[in-house]
Amino acid sequence: MASSIEARTDSRRRRRGAAPVRREGPAGRIASGGDALVATLLDHGVDVAFGVPGESYLAVLEALREAQDRLRFVVTRHESGATFAACAYGRLARKPGVAFVTRGPGATNAAIGLHTARQDSVPLLLFIGQVPSDQRGREAFQEIDYHQMLAPLTKAVFEPHTPGEVAAAAAEAHAIAMDGRPGPVAVALPEDVTEGAAGNAPAPAPRPRRARPPAPEAIEEIARHLSAARRPVVIAGEMVGFESANEALAAFAETHGCGVLSSFRQQGVVPCAHPAYLGTLGLALPPYQEALLDEADLVLALGTRLDLATTLDDTVTREAPFVIHVYPDADALAAAGADLQVSADVAPVLDGLIAAAPEAPPAASSAWRAGQRAAFDAFRRESAGPPLGAVDLAAVVQTLAERVPEDATVVNDAGNFSTWLLRHYPYEHPLAQAAPAVGAMGYAMPGAVGAQLARPGKRVVALAGDGGFGMTGQELITAVANRLPVVVLVCDNGGYGTIAMHQHTRYGAGATYGIALESPDFAAAARAWGAAAWTVESTGQFAPALSQALAADGPALIHLRTDMRDLAASGAKMQ
Repeated sequence: MASSIEARTDSRRRRRGAAPVRREGPAGRIASGGDALVATLLDHGVDVAFGVPGESYLAVLEALREAQDRLRFVVTRHESGATFAACAYGRLARKPGVAFVTRGPGATNAAIGLHTARQDSVPLLLFIGQVPSDQRGREAFQEIDYHQMLAPLTKAVFEPHTPGEVAAAAAEAHAIAMDGRPGPVAVALPEDVTEGAAGNAPAPAPRPRRARPPAPEAIEEIARHLSAARRPVVIAGEMVGFESANEALAAFAETHGCGVLSSFRQQGVVPCAHPAYLGTLGLALPPYQEALLDEADLVLALGTRLDLATTLDDTVTREAPFVIHVYPDADALAAAGADLQVSADVAPVLDGLIAAAPEAPPAASSAWRAGQRAAFDAFRRESAGPPLGAVDLAAVVQTLAERVPEDATVVNDAGNFSTWLLRHYPYEHPLAQAAPAVGAMGYAMPGAVGAQLARPGKRVVALAGDGGFGMTGQELITAVANRLPVVVLVCDNGGYGTIAMHQHTRYGAGATYGIALESPDFAAAARAWGAAAWTVESTGQFAPALSQALAADGPALIHLRTDMRDLAASGAKMQ
């Protein structure tokens, strides 16, 4: 069967007139469009890529094979795993994560990672094999118009028409992914374009990200509002970390006496232990945050697009007395509609505001912030009530915080299990968290693969629910194959817990439907895939299991059997 497929492939090449690749001896061959692509990626500092191989980009795979000592190609088990891994890698490495997938089904499977990167403002490059140029527009085998399909999910979509255009397309895609608000860019690669001779034109040089400094009058106006405020609060988001402005943010908060809230799933913008940090926003406000925001007389949004999860469908900003929004993207500024909008990078704005700061922060601001910090500390410490099940996730997270190194990265999936993590885990550095603000299930396991490759030598721990792990848990095989020492916690309550909570809240007891899952023995599955694994059925079993998992030589999984009745870290229960 394999030889007949190869014969059909060769005959198709002859019909469309493409010359087969001619080797010039063991040391080399004629440079193809695929070679030009890989050379360009190397020139732009790409040394890790993820993907699922496909017939539509064989020439690229050949180029990757020949460059394997300089560019590591990590083969995942599913295309969503490739783009989720690339997304986590891009978030933590602060440069584009790269993924390769084949046409049609491969591209559609990969689209979830594009959506995640877009809403999370993460630089990502997706290269997609495409049908040959002479088959375009005929609904050829697995053909899709990627401009139409992917435009809403990306910053740009490219499709070079000749081998000589491949390098320029890749370089431009890299620049756009990093420019302004970072995000995903897709490049469709017709099969004949990657196979044809690319010529000797040099690849475009890497283009630095354009600086977007603020106007001096903008700094003056923000400083004027700050000087008049007595209860100012900052909402800090993804651009703070992307621009490595975390220390500047902490210094700014000290000089002006501001409190700092992180936007949804952007914990670590300042250390949790920093006296300015007042917690994270997202999906629901605990009572102390309701009081905090009621009292705040100025909201300064720095480097967050003020997404609707962060602002609770604009409630946070709509009810604030005055909102200043600093972000390097005009569309995001217009969508949020703040009172004062500043289109600029965050780092130079912080530098300007620090230079304009008073000799000492206002005493009233400092006192107010200290009171809010005490309320936040009490919220983190207090128990939301005893669990109904035998596994207390609050105690699990506390143990995790005690045993995992402070410089670790925690990757989490979407799901109510994550509310315990987001409430109780101390994120103490800018790379402490990788989690999808878009709320995509299935992120955690492949995200852990990407995170470990972005931070070799650092500890990576992933948390997923049984639903999300069931979608992409097979990427544990990828971790085993690449000898990545990730530790994975699967919180298994036997169902889609977030949906159960909403059904219970809206329709009452007994109204859950369509949410039950028949979970397998996840620990046994992990062992079959080559990972060490333990099952935890009571809280006391977790600490010894975690110690063994952290000491394992390679990937490890802990299967936590939790109780559906324990709905969320807020204390919500389903009786």
